Amino acid sequence: MGGVTISGYGSWPTPVTSELVVTAAVRLGDVRPDGEPGTEGAAVIWAEGRATEGGRTQLVRRPDRSTDGSRSDLLPAGANARTAVHEYGGGAWWLHPGSPGVVWYVEWSDQRVYRLDHRAGDDPVALTPEPAVARGDRYADGHVAPDGSWLVAVREHHPSEQAPATEVVNEVVRLDARVPSTPQVLVTGPDFVAAPRISPDGAALAWLSWDHPSMPWDDVELTVRDLVTGVDTVVAGGPGESVTEPQWQPDGSLTFLSDRTGWWNLYRWMPGEDIEPLVRIDAEIGVPGWALGGSRYALLDDGRVVFARSSHGFDALAVRELDGTITELDTPFSVVGSVRADGPHAVVCVAGSPTAEPGVHRVVPAPASAGEPGAAGVQTLRAPRDLGLHPETISVPEPIQFLSGDAEGSPRTGYALYYPPLGAHDAPADELPPLLVVIHGGPTGAAAPVLSVGVQYWTSRGFGVVDVDYAGSTGYGREYREQLKGAWGVVDVADCLAAARTLAETGRVDPARMAIRGGSAGGFTTLAALARADTPFSAGADHFGVADLAALAADTHKFESRYLDGLVGPYPEAGDVYRERSPLTHVDRFSTPLIVLQGDEDAIVPPNQSEMIVDALRARGVPVAYLLFRGEQHGFRKAENIRRALDAELAFYARVFGFALPADEAIEPVEIENL
Repeated sequence: MGGVTISGYGSWPTPVTSELVVTAAVRLGDVRPDGEPGTEGAAVIWAEGRATEGGRTQLVRRPDRSTDGSRSDLLPAGANARTAVHEYGGGAWWLHPGSPGVVWYVEWSDQRVYRLDHRAGDDPVALTPEPAVARGDRYADGHVAPDGSWLVAVREHHPSEQAPATEVVNEVVRLDARVPSTPQVLVTGPDFVAAPRISPDGAALAWLSWDHPSMPWDDVELTVRDLVTGVDTVVAGGPGESVTEPQWQPDGSLTFLSDRTGWWNLYRWMPGEDIEPLVRIDAEIGVPGWALGGSRYALLDDGRVVFARSSHGFDALAVRELDGTITELDTPFSVVGSVRADGPHAVVCVAGSPTAEPGVHRVVPAPASAGEPGAAGVQTLRAPRDLGLHPETISVPEPIQFLSGDAEGSPRTGYALYYPPLGAHDAPADELPPLLVVIHGGPTGAAAPVLSVGVQYWTSRGFGVVDVDYAGSTGYGREYREQLKGAWGVVDVADCLAAARTLAETGRVDPARMAIRGGSAGGFTTLAALARADTPFSAGADHFGVADLAALAADTHKFESRYLDGLVGPYPEAGDVYRERSPLTHVDRFSTPLIVLQGDEDAIVPPNQSEMIVDALRARGVPVAYLLFRGEQHGFRKAENIRRALDAELAFYARVFGFALPADEAIEPVEIENL
């Protein structure tokens, strides 16, 4: 690159502004072919969450594989295909292969199931009762019977709008798929149900279930009911085994993912026969069930299996051949989701790479007989944004390992992705870059090695960014995930401190200018890392994080109301541990400037969590900034709020670290009390 100028780290001018972050930005969700099974060239429908439209989810249809890429929105203006089941949603829309042109979806505003025949040009028809009749009912994860006349779905029944978690009931219900009907309860009793799936002959129903205090990555059962005899058979799962993604196959077999070997791998069950392993590898095919309706594998008509697998922080697509051979496909993708069979020989998926945001792609693995192991054709059906960035200015993630410690202090290995500062400018030779330690949510989430304009916002300004896969993260097997059991606020903090110190000790970042940021569970880890006398961080950003664990245990939604039993201990029996781990308890140790960002409609981490820590820091004279965003839930979806949150955080670091903001950006300053 020619014409490189010298500018201090953090103040590099960059084209990656907050406006670029949100301009034409979409969150791509599920993708599904819209046509008869095995049909070549069927239409494809996918979900787009649009920040510039208030964060609503629109369904988009591409009618064929034509090279012009024409596509159209399906939902009426203002409609929003989003469900509030489990608060995290997922599985908000579905299709039926025998009913091309028809989509079923859950409307966010009233949480009812609607049927839309878009080919006929009809208006959506509500299939479930009005909220005045079924107050607070929510639906998700539907599946239509083979004859198209009825469907099953998860219903989350809230007897009142303000129902405590103990009153909420999760069930599998049956609905007429064509006209309004009264839901018929098929499965009730377990605390949670998911993935109801009807067999190809319509005679059996499979579903997942689990009970408090387990989460869906802990102890899950897969049950099959004979709808003729009413007999239930537990196929797999139970204590110490997590089962996910059941799929019926045309031959009447049931495939599913299980972590019985320590990794979410693929198995097949045929009634009356033993379970058969299809894919057994030391890598994760499954992901934690925060959202409903996911799909990480697909069986093709020729018997091959195409699946996504995660290993050491990176996804890849792979194929299982008929002889059991497993071959990684030659694609550029490092993050893969929503893998669905598309015709007899291909899959569609949502996937991205370190240099490209996620797009919708069709992947055709070459047959094994072609003599090119791993060869695959890729057709892009919905291209990622053209950001106009020079490839040499895109910072790509480098996987790093570092020495950390477990809850007892014994040494172990931690993992992270490091993004070095990279832009069109350079910095003085005697200066080291500031570091931003990023803590993902979950805490069973994972760092995503895909082009994120939100990450490039920082690296292109001269920040180093390290995204930490602390103990408890997904992608490293069940044993690594369970290192967080009983140790939340201990081993995750240890890993974040170790990652930052390793980068500082190796001379890659400035030890005097290290910041930590995280949202939700990552916000808790951020606060816990700052509530230490020996914290290495000189700034922090808490996005809707947890400050008081006991308050969270007493005031959260059903899905996570017992989550802390495993992460911390049963409450109130372990009340002393809750107090000791809560950042609010150790506010006397806080001296690091903190910015707090919160949505006022957050039902997962309510605003009182942010307000408690802000009030405590104000009282102690610690520098603190607080921004409350109206109309936002758990995570910001509106373009104007995403922009303000990013720019406010940058302005905060500029004041704390003492660098100048780029002169060509009109960034509104943020008020920092006590500074």
